[in-house]
Amino acid sequence: MHKECKQDFNHHFIRLNQEIQNQGLWKSEVLLQGPQDPVIRVGDQEWINFCANNYLGLSNHPEIISAAKKGLEDYGFGMSSVRFICGTQDQHKKLEQELAAFVGTEDAILYSSCFDANGGLFETLLTEEDAVVSDALNHASIIDGIRLSKARRFRYENRNMADLEAKLQEARNQESRFILIATDGVFSMDGTIAPLPEILDLAHRYGAQVMVDDSHAVGFYGPHGSGTPSAYGLHGKIDLITGTLGKALGGASGGYIAGPSEVIAYLRQRSRPYLFSNSLAPSITQASLMALTIIRNEPQRLETLCNSTAYMRKNLSSLGYHIPDSDHPIIPIMIGDAKKAVAISQFLAENRILAVAFSYPVVPQGKARIRLQVSAAHKTEHLERTLEIFKKAQAV
Repeated sequence: MHKECKQDFNHHFIRLNQEIQNQGLWKSEVLLQGPQDPVIRVGDQEWINFCANNYLGLSNHPEIISAAKKGLEDYGFGMSSVRFICGTQDQHKKLEQELAAFVGTEDAILYSSCFDANGGLFETLLTEEDAVVSDALNHASIIDGIRLSKARRFRYENRNMADLEAKLQEARNQESRFILIATDGVFSMDGTIAPLPEILDLAHRYGAQVMVDDSHAVGFYGPHGSGTPSAYGLHGKIDLITGTLGKALGGASGGYIAGPSEVIAYLRQRSRPYLFSNSLAPSITQASLMALTIIRNEPQRLETLCNSTAYMRKNLSSLGYHIPDSDHPIIPIMIGDAKKAVAISQFLAENRILAVAFSYPVVPQGKARIRLQVSAAHKTEHLERTLEIFKKAQAV
């Protein structure tokens, strides 16, 4: 019986995996034969890579690698402990202070990922007396974090301020103690920006707090790359900001929550992903500090990224592709039909351009797309070659 149960268990997942494949939703992984870069090695070929969150081109930057090596030499390989036992080093505190200053808050707290940061925020700060009002297109980590909380949950249509106000009114009518509005700063599938001024205005009117996940903005969007609040002139005006070290800031791993000092102090006492996870590795901490230094010292990276993004958006539109209005380096090319999106993505791959097609359930039915992500390290010839292949792809 025991053997039969084990076989049934395994066969259950064989069936589920087959269903995913039959639906055309199976996610294959591209095996890289080297580091993350604008040009990657796949097998024995070089491909132009438009699939990474390597917005500033720092993932394989020599100064980042050197800083990571120095972190190993000065602080060791790992902490073998959590922060409150014996896992905190001076470099952890320094990175938290620099992140807080960079995004405009009083303090910050490090996590092993932004997924953990979002997982540790809602459950810790909110109770059944409170309410959270979340944008419908928020990242999965926000959705899962909210699920861990006992707070009342409300969801408003993506960037729809009338619907947000209606949900705030509903939450207020239920006599919620605290109301927290949660939104991505940049929505990763659309490359569109949350209307933070309007959100903040509604928050003030209804006595709510605002939380922004700025993972797809920190380091490269807004003045000095300090994120979507700064892009709107709201630096220091957002209550809570979460973000990642695993995208523009070096591309390894790690995340943070930034906010008022008293809130961060409480998270250190009660946030479970912080209390029960190993401290951030010394090499990552040192490399992240170096990433912030490079951003300060090399503003031309932001300028290059901005120019390359505008160039790609303009020329793809000129070819007749539909692209949502934005100035973000996430460029979704809206195809609509899922099979056609996959066919174009495969054509790109045949021509050594890596750009993945997204379809339902990752995006809504009928809104299949190919998502490009521009990097400051993409050269002009990379952009021109990609546009040339997209022109040919119209016949697919």
